[in-house]
Amino acid sequence: MKLMRVGPPGQEKPALLDKDGKVRDLSAHVADIGGAAISPEGLQKIATIDLASLPELSVDRIGPCVAGTGKFICIGLNYSDHAAETGATVPPEPVIFMKATSAICGPNDEVRIPRGSEKTDWEVELGVVIGKTAKYVSEADALDYVAGYCVSHDVSERAFQTERAGQWTKGKSCDTFGPIGPWLVTKDEVADPQNLSMWLKVNGETMQDGSSKTMVYGVAFLVSYLSQFMSLHPGDVISTGTPPGVGMGMKPPRYLKDGDTVELAIEGLGTQKQSFKAD
Repeated sequence: MKLMRVGPPGQEKPALLDKDGKVRDLSAHVADIGGAAISPEGLQKIATIDLASLPELSVDRIGPCVAGTGKFICIGLNYSDHAAETGATVPPEPVIFMKATSAICGPNDEVRIPRGSEKTDWEVELGVVIGKTAKYVSEADALDYVAGYCVSHDVSERAFQTERAGQWTKGKSCDTFGPIGPWLVTKDEVADPQNLSMWLKVNGETMQDGSSKTMVYGVAFLVSYLSQFMSLHPGDVISTGTPPGVGMGMKPPRYLKDGDTVELAIEGLGTQKQSFKAD
């Protein structure tokens, strides 16, 4: 299933994209796409609904594909070729950092370049949405705790991230720096999360063209690994790292400016398109 949320910010309705590309209103059946609705039982309930009986929605805006995200966890340097382009070595364990949930926005919402920014950068990433509470889970069982997958854009301000004291979080958490969606694609529709092509374009020029098969630490490992340190809850999102082609890795580096347009996609998970505007 392709689950989604449509409507103005803060007023999104839960919806589903049917096989004919029609957006169907789920609000009579679930409160939102999050919490119990994306548990194994909740997804099973949605799967039994006669979609033809659901009202069709006109869509002016697509919101973030999951509601009530408590943690937005990101994995750094998780593609060996991306680590190389940034001059870093592949870490012996996953690099974990948090992106503030206030950064979350819709897949086609305008992204604001923060005040003082000179190095706002792009990163297409595979997002993993947790469906049930995971704590101390094994790698073999880890995917049982995944509701599905989405496109995640880990927008980053590199000067804030690496040139100012402290951790990466402040370069990752600016408002609108976390577009997710357009859909939460349930895991039954993703045969292998480690074999998904992904790309990103800036003003129509391809910058990233990679695949999740080159991830150092795969989805199952990451869910298990993270669950050793913290409980993962329904609606939590893990953004799993980016392939090469980011602006900071170019020679010379290239960054986003007011008026730029970014498009990105992952095979089977949909496409995002954002305009970047100076704050």
